[in-house]
Amino acid sequence: MDIDQVKELDRAYLFQNYGRQELCFEHGEKECLYDLAGRRYIDLVAGIAVNSLGYSHPAVTRAICHQAERLVHVSNLYLVREQAEAAAALVSICPPPLSSVLFVNSGAEANEAALKLAVKHTGRGKIVSTYNSFHGRTAAALSATGQKKYQSGFEPLLSEAIDLVRYGSVEQLKDAVNGDTAAVILEPIQGEGGVIPAGREFFRTARDLCDERGALLICDEVQTGLCRTGRFFGFQHYDVVPDIISLAKALGNGVPIGAIVASKDVASTFTPGSHGTTFGGNPLGTAAARAVVGVMREERMDAQAAAKGGRWMTELRDIAASSGGRIKDVRGQGLMIGLEMGEDAKKLQSKALKEGILVNVCAGAVVRLIPPLILSDDSMKAFNTVLEDFLS
Repeated sequence: MDIDQVKELDRAYLFQNYGRQELCFEHGEKECLYDLAGRRYIDLVAGIAVNSLGYSHPAVTRAICHQAERLVHVSNLYLVREQAEAAAALVSICPPPLSSVLFVNSGAEANEAALKLAVKHTGRGKIVSTYNSFHGRTAAALSATGQKKYQSGFEPLLSEAIDLVRYGSVEQLKDAVNGDTAAVILEPIQGEGGVIPAGREFFRTARDLCDERGALLICDEVQTGLCRTGRFFGFQHYDVVPDIISLAKALGNGVPIGAIVASKDVASTFTPGSHGTTFGGNPLGTAAARAVVGVMREERMDAQAAAKGGRWMTELRDIAASSGGRIKDVRGQGLMIGLEMGEDAKKLQSKALKEGILVNVCAGAVVRLIPPLILSDDSMKAFNTVLEDFLS
């Protein structure tokens, strides 16, 4: 089947709710994808920060194939060995008191579960979130997403329980968190919002306010978690420990899975029947997750991301310094990097695609680099060359 046949089937049978590029991939290896015609692309998108260990990683592939031969799904009416093993692996990289795991199917579901858990645990009815945030497209997660463009058309489903503050504003945060606040939900770095780090003072203030006023701190680590920023979790850059974290994306390296991790005390709020999921924690997904966490821990992917990202960001800042202001900012942590370029962002994306490099544009003006953490120096240099050529 060629790409024209795929396009025909797509138009005939699929919802047209994605602004798709006219590309279709046949297979991947390491940080590269290959299209139906066999052309190779360096992938600096990684399925939107999902394929952190790249494509066809041997250990993850073995785990998936082995599990698929044995047991793909069994209900949560029963004990699930693979689920328990994956939870133990995940807790092993979490700081205390984060010690109990609930598996779901996606990042949006993880944030829904986290919000429900916070409301039930505290008995309170308000959530503090931030403008420019992104927490998912399901009803409560969408309500907590501080971007009107994602909410447009769905206003009847939105909750009035959300109070929004400016991301990074300590003063607005102090005014918003009160005795009605069940939780504050924050991304350590706003990904969809344009790769914007929170800042240490903002996160420290959120932690202190939650402690003082009896609220819970939820860290949305769906995009930042699992070594993306050069630490196992983004919140570790700010020397705080949240009450609940949400995870997805990299957790399955492409196999759909999400999770929340909380303290034993907070987790005990969910009793049998209070929350659940049919597919969450299925043997296939949790076998993949266990393998992913194992590889990340054994190969110190956090340190690799920190070192590679640090070098790359220095190189990109050098290029920006001689760009005549066309690159307005280079920011991020580890291998989560944003180049603020205004109208040039989309133009660079098109140029890179012609040169066989995939990049993503977020917030309309930011080239977001979120590649597999196994990214080679040659692939970084290839992008730098395209960028310099674009700016010349």
